[in-house]
Amino acid sequence: MSESPYAEGGKDDGIEVREDKKPVAEEEKEEEQEIIIREEKVKSVDIEENEDQIYRYYVIVGSFRYLDNARNYKKDLIDEGFVPVILENENGLYRVSVAAYNDELPARNNIAAIRRNFPKYSDVWLLIRKQ
Repeated sequence: MSESPYAEGGKDDGIEVREDKKPVAEEEKEEEQEIIIREEKVKSVDIEENEDQIYRYYVIVGSFRYLDNARNYKKDLIDEGFVPVILENENGLYRVSVAAYNDELPARNNIAAIRRNFPKYSDVWLLIRKQ
């Protein structure tokens, strides 16, 4: 999962959830909740993006209408060991991301790991950045 810019030892603007060590059996994968996917145009609120920081797939753990609420949620996530990034979509909604990738499979794997390791974030979903 080190492909994410939020991975430990990566950039300072975020970390990725640590993947649990237990491999997931095929029968367990089928029982897992379906991943919600949305495609949106987004821009970072926290950092100025350059070409190296624009990713296609984002793992989203929160969505808010008001920036202050997203910032408060971000603080809570930081207290839990995450370093999230806030994104704003074209409709003015704020998405709180805990990982970003250029490939879909690692993003899906991270969503599964979050659901297993952090049940309160079981509604985590995948945002695909519109080009």
